[in-house]
Amino acid sequence: GVASVEEIDRLNIFHASQLAIRRAIADLRPQPDYLLVDGWRLREVDLPQWPIVGGDAVSNSVAAASIVAKVYRDALMVELDRAYPGYGFAQHKGYPTPDHRAALARLGPCPIHRRHFRLV
Repeated sequence: GVASVEEIDRLNIFHASQLAIRRAIADLRPQPDYLLVDGWRLREVDLPQWPIVGGDAVSNSVAAASIVAKVYRDALMVELDRAYPGYGFAQHKGYPTPDHRAALARLGPCPIHRRHFRLV
């Protein structure tokens, strides 16, 4: 599941993440009987669930889902690096590294940057 930068800015990162997870669950076929959730209980989901803080260290299923999400996000950042050259997305994957901060200071934000995120 994915949330747009506009949704992140409007909802905040936590609520946008919950929205993306709900979208992913809605697209699952067949629908699951039970959810193992890394973190906190999912709101607006009418399935039994077990929220596990630090779930990727406790559950192989949660750890595998975390890896799938990271691989997807890293591939997306490589694509965005081609669309927005100069920011170094392929290297830092969007994390606020010193190189990312320097690119933002030099180039300003591009359309995929959150508008409410502070550099300090």
